[in-house]
Amino acid sequence: MAEEEDYSSLPLTDRWVHKVWKVRKQAYEEAAKIFEKTPDEYDPAFRPFTQDPSLWKAAAADSNVAAQQEGLAALCAFLKFGGRDGAVRARQQAVTPIVEKCLSSTRAATKASAVEALLLFVEVDVPGPVIEDILPALSNKQPKVVAASLAALTQIYHNYGCKTADPKPVLKILPKVFGHADKNVRAEATNLAVEFYRWLREAMKPMFWNDLKPTQQNDLEAQFEKVKAEGPPKQERLLRSQQEAQERAPAAGDGEGAYDDGEGDAEEPGEIDAFDLAEPQDVVGKIPKDFYDNLGSSKWKERKEALEALYALVNVPRIKDADFGEINRSLAKCMKDANIAVVTQAAQCIEMLAKGLRKGYAKYRSIVMQPILERLKEKKQTVADALGAALDAVFLSTDLSECLEDITAFLVHKNPQVKEGTMKFLVRCLRTTRDVPSKPEIAGMVESAKKLLSESSEALRSGGAEILGTIMKIIGERAMAAHLEGLDDIRKAKVKEFFETAEVKAKDKPKPPPPAARAPPPKKVMGGGMKKAPAGVKKPAAAAPASPTEPAPAPAPTQAQPPRAGPGSKLGVPKPGLGGLKAPQKRNLAAPGLSSPRRPAPEPAPSVEEEPPTSPVASKPAPRVGLGRGGLAARSLAKPAAPSVPAAPPSPTSTSGLTHLERAELEELRAANERLLRQLEESRHERSKLHSEIQELKNQNASLIEDHTRDVLSIKAKETQLVRARSDAEAAEQTNERLRRELDRLKRALAKAEAFNAGTGPGSPGSPNLGFRTMSPTHDDAGIFRDGGMPASANRNRMSFASTFSEEKENGDNMMPHPLSKVTPDLRYAGSAASSGRGSPARGYRRDVATDDSQPRTVDSHADRSGSRAGSRAGGRTADASSNVPSSGMESWKRAAEVTSQLKARIEQMKVCSLHCHLTSAT
Repeated sequence: MAEEEDYSSLPLTDRWVHKVWKVRKQAYEEAAKIFEKTPDEYDPAFRPFTQDPSLWKAAAADSNVAAQQEGLAALCAFLKFGGRDGAVRARQQAVTPIVEKCLSSTRAATKASAVEALLLFVEVDVPGPVIEDILPALSNKQPKVVAASLAALTQIYHNYGCKTADPKPVLKILPKVFGHADKNVRAEATNLAVEFYRWLREAMKPMFWNDLKPTQQNDLEAQFEKVKAEGPPKQERLLRSQQEAQERAPAAGDGEGAYDDGEGDAEEPGEIDAFDLAEPQDVVGKIPKDFYDNLGSSKWKERKEALEALYALVNVPRIKDADFGEINRSLAKCMKDANIAVVTQAAQCIEMLAKGLRKGYAKYRSIVMQPILERLKEKKQTVADALGAALDAVFLSTDLSECLEDITAFLVHKNPQVKEGTMKFLVRCLRTTRDVPSKPEIAGMVESAKKLLSESSEALRSGGAEILGTIMKIIGERAMAAHLEGLDDIRKAKVKEFFETAEVKAKDKPKPPPPAARAPPPKKVMGGGMKKAPAGVKKPAAAAPASPTEPAPAPAPTQAQPPRAGPGSKLGVPKPGLGGLKAPQKRNLAAPGLSSPRRPAPEPAPSVEEEPPTSPVASKPAPRVGLGRGGLAARSLAKPAAPSVPAAPPSPTSTSGLTHLERAELEELRAANERLLRQLEESRHERSKLHSEIQELKNQNASLIEDHTRDVLSIKAKETQLVRARSDAEAAEQTNERLRRELDRLKRALAKAEAFNAGTGPGSPGSPNLGFRTMSPTHDDAGIFRDGGMPASANRNRMSFASTFSEEKENGDNMMPHPLSKVTPDLRYAGSAASSGRGSPARGYRRDVATDDSQPRTVDSHADRSGSRAGSRAGGRTADASSNVPSSGMESWKRAAEVTSQLKARIEQMKVCSLHCHLTSAT
């Protein structure tokens, strides 16, 4: 007990964070009682918790469940009786511990207090920060925390509604919680989705519906069917700001009624839609690079596929605003496409763009509306429906005034199908518009509808009557009666039928004008009364004697004014009447006593016709005397009977005179107004024509630019092809020239080879010497001969040539220049080096010929060396010369013949190949 006494002596904030849970529990209970007894939110009891909001974090996260329960109760009392500043500071510290520790508690009282604390946090300020602090708990590892958080969100939206609490942050994460492994989490997600459906209806589906499984969609649809039978939901708890607004209202009942009505109107299905909930999506950046190329393709399938790809991009609830001018111009061009599938797809793309941009699409209306209206000539119903839906979507982004010029122009189109489609579009516009058209616009639509009543087609006649009936529903029967003059009873009855069945959204605004029309007459009456009132007020004493003296003042002015009545009429000429007002004033004021002796005389002879001329004279001076000449007015009070008596009877005549003048001025103003209205209408028509011409010129300019771009590209492509062709032609000419030179060489080589073959036959032993003599004139004709009767040098040359040819044939050398080199004398000797040994006498000859073919002493030395070497070899073999000479001679002749035939065949092949190459290059 001693410890308890010590604890109670501690300050409340110290006991709040004490290590003993009983002490903390008692501190929580004491704080709740203190908060309930405070007179207002400015009480000093709230100050410690406002200055140190971390105390609420400790209370919400208390380790003892009993103390935690009392801590949440103290928090609820603090939020209920405290101010907004303390609650906002406590929210930053307490919401997260409440969500993580208290919502999933096993104690029912703790759960209820936690939910109530969250609702109070929302009530004190706004629901947005509280929802943001709850959302991270949906990713918690413990399923019970996730389920409890979803239940708390359901309670927030159920009590405050989706108009007060923004549903978009929660709708984005609904697919994630629907895919949770725990069934309790999925059940709470279903409850939250049903609560959203109570407020949002079908507008919530585009946010998450496609991410759900089919079974989940079916389950939710079954739950939604139960909610559809209920009425529109209403906000059950109000924010502090809403409560203060109701308290400021004149009456609590009126304020509540106004609030409920406002909520009821706000929660209609048409008020909250997918556009308000969705986030804007970028479409321009996702358009394929080849979109415009495919859209301009000559194949309708490629054009349709390009439009289908665009439709998939723009088919979103909300589109981010960007430059869609080029896309809309391309879609408007598609309205003229010969394929109806392309036209239908383009119309659907326009519809999605208009719905996704809403008011942002108004600047593109002039680009697409006229092409769509022109395409209404299509008789196929599916195409007409797509075009009508596109027109309706475009109209929702603008208003009737902007679209009326195009509609009126196409109502007189030569194609009846276009007329009918435009007429139906105008009826839909009149039904959906919320703004009452102006009088000139109504007059224009009525005239167009009257023209439709005389059409030969029944559909057009009914459409004209429907337009008139819908307009009558908007402006009322009384205002429409003037427009229906001249129609027969049958047509009027038809218009009345459509009037009774028409449904419009525009409010009837012609009702305010009647009070405005009544206002001017009272002003005139009040003005006339005010002119008379000052005279009567300033002369109160004359009011009593005025009755017996009423006939007396009448003759005085009649006698004084007859001479003025003759020169000019007072009704027709205002200036003389106004100028003549001053003379009677002076006369009446200068001689006031003249009227008294004349009173008895004119009593029997007063006439009503004489009084009107006196009325303006008597009425006009009164205000001038009373206002501008106070002294004279004081003198006239001595005998007030004269001015006061005519004041009463002539007042209607004076007002009638003023109305005549005003009527004349009014007629002039009306005529001027009509002229101005006509000029305005003419200028509008001219403006519309100029706009249409400008639009046509823009379209033509765009098409010309596209055509010019294509022509330039085609010209560049052809120039590139021409350059390539020229280069190929030059290369072919060079190849042809080279082959021609090669052919000439081959011909010369063939001639030489044939001459050589003709001189080396077995029957002409002396011809080799001639050939060698031609090639090497310094060669010794009498050299050393072998036993076969042939010179040794010729035999060696033939052997060298044959061995070189055989080696090249074995190596696969079939190149064109090699046979030519073998045929020419210089190269023939040079080519024999490969077959000659080191001791071959031809080596010296070839080496000398390679250096200088024009030196004869090289040949002589070669001949001497070859002759000496041949002689030494012949001397060394004298023993068996008789037996070897005949056989070696025959073999050399045969070998020479074989070499010659092979060379000739190869030359023929080379000639054929060269001719073939020449022909192919020439072609």
